[in-house]
Amino acid sequence: MREAAFVRQNKDKWVKYERLLQNNRNLSPERLSNIYVELSDDLSYSKTFYPKSNTTRYLNGLASGIHQRVYKSKKESGNRFITFFTKEFPSQFHKHQKQLLLSFLIFTVFCVVGAYSSATDAAFVRSIMGDAYVNMTLENIENNDPMAVYKKASETDMFLGITINNIKVSLMAFSLGVLAGLGTVFLLMQNAVMLGSFQFFFYDKGLLWESARTIWIHGTIEISVIIVAGCAGLVVGKSILFPGTYSRLKSFTMGIKDGLKIVISTIPFFIIAGFLEGFVTRITSMPDWLAILIIFTSLALILFYYVYYPLHLLKKSSNESGIY
Repeated sequence: MREAAFVRQNKDKWVKYERLLQNNRNLSPERLSNIYVELSDDLSYSKTFYPKSNTTRYLNGLASGIHQRVYKSKKESGNRFITFFTKEFPSQFHKHQKQLLLSFLIFTVFCVVGAYSSATDAAFVRSIMGDAYVNMTLENIENNDPMAVYKKASETDMFLGITINNIKVSLMAFSLGVLAGLGTVFLLMQNAVMLGSFQFFFYDKGLLWESARTIWIHGTIEISVIIVAGCAGLVVGKSILFPGTYSRLKSFTMGIKDGLKIVISTIPFFIIAGFLEGFVTRITSMPDWLAILIIFTSLALILFYYVYYPLHLLKKSSNESGIY
């Protein structure tokens, strides 16, 4: 990229940051840190391609000023773990809303594909779910307990097994992003087709509501967070395919860091989903109103944390700094 184009692309942002320094605005330590990281990235790019230019000297001075503010005002939280989940991660996640939406759309499309394939090919469900699982479920249906599969193992064993497996899936969705995002898409496809086939199987047996009210007690969080993990992989894939003004290596490094933070954010939710599947889903006799309450509460929690809260923090930061 030519220097003039680089300056034109970022000039307005730099001017706003410079005004922050001149006006001595009181910004949160986290916000100052984010500005410093962004300026450091721009400075690194400028040093690489225009090492002796006025642009590099200007950015160096600007970054130095922000650096002094950061280390003068920043106080380390006494509980870094809580700060990560309540402020650090959600304050940055708004940048990845498009990848989250794309992950959701990919999953939804292939879920429909799975249901349609099952509707048009009687053998499709067995090819996806396996003969043993289908035969076991048919036997459970004959015994008037179609959801008996959730009662086979002990509560604790199921909780631990499901939680560990889901975290593995999350890490895999993130890791496969290094294949330009295609590996992540494939994993989302696998899980979505399986879900679509599974739900159509019960629909075909006249048990759609019975299965949905049971499965989505834990599945609302479990499936939602798999989609979030898919977002992490797509963030990595985007960093490889579309590095923007950064070198591809620098962009990839940033993508890995952002994607890893997204994956870490899913762990508490997978624990909740594992707990629900191990201890609550097996209570198939619970009243419908309670199952619906759990499902909608779970959905509200996911939408709040991954959609509303990041945008709320962005708006709050904008009002404080006047940057956006």
